[in-house]
Amino acid sequence: MDVTNGALIEAPEIDHSDCRKVSQVLARIGDKWSVLVVMQLAQGALRFSEIKRRLNGISQRMLTLTLRGLERDGLVIRTIFPTIPPRVEYRLSDLGCSLREPVMALGQWALAHMTEIDAAREKFDRGAASSDEVGASGR
Repeated sequence: MDVTNGALIEAPEIDHSDCRKVSQVLARIGDKWSVLVVMQLAQGALRFSEIKRRLNGISQRMLTLTLRGLERDGLVIRTIFPTIPPRVEYRLSDLGCSLREPVMALGQWALAHMTEIDAAREKFDRGAASSDEVGASGR
């Protein structure tokens, strides 16, 4: 049981097989490149080269694997147009579109708190470095 605002909230029963499934889904949508691809496709359909250009630093192989995984999970639709050469576009499926709001919210949260997170990391790293020195000199 949990207490929130003075009210008791009954914790739901957890089915461990559900935990594994949820973990798999979160691993897909929480992956660095998947989030960035979803954010780009939230603006509309894009060709592979357009996505790659917008995602500075992603390799062709990683983008291919990311798009394939998102397609497999039903989040992205790949459309091949019968032209010469064939034109391929990627867009979010209805399921993928339902991710727009939470993904954009996470991205905005990260941007809004980046300074605080950087400061916390620096503070932690300084503390870790000084405790390493203390540990080494205490031997």
